[in-house]
Amino acid sequence: MKIFLLGFMGAGKSYWGKQLADVWGLPFYDLDDVIVETEEMAISDIFAAKGEDYFREKESMLLRELSRQDKFLISCGGGTPCFENNMDFMNERGITIWINPSVPTMVERLSRKKAKRPLIQDLDDEELAVFVERKLAERLPFYQQSMHIIASDDISLETFTKNIDHA
Repeated sequence: MKIFLLGFMGAGKSYWGKQLADVWGLPFYDLDDVIVETEEMAISDIFAAKGEDYFREKESMLLRELSRQDKFLISCGGGTPCFENNMDFMNERGITIWINPSVPTMVERLSRKKAKRPLIQDLDDEELAVFVERKLAERLPFYQQSMHIIASDDISLETFTKNIDHA
């Protein structure tokens, strides 16, 4: 079983990734965490020091490296599907699942953790909602290519096990 969790910031990819990997007995990787560990720098520092192009190349390389395993669950960064043909790559290699809660739910979650997210830390809640809607619209064509879409604010482990054949 090879699973890629996709979605915007605040969708719950890391949270559900850990839960599902545990239940399904899969090695779990949070792609952003793997990048931070490999680079020994925070993502915001990588962007500032080396630029987004460098970050996206590193992200794609590590995605492909981790995908060589027989089984895994990878929680991808929000932008991962949008670069370097990553969406096609993930759809060819495994099961893609887009976690897509409502914008108000993501905004509410993100507003509580703004300090940890450099892209949004200086935005008030109204600006945050506009940012989320705008970025989500840009990424929609990629997210919509997912094999499974879970569009709900109220999801549970059962939501995944009912909708995804993880055999």
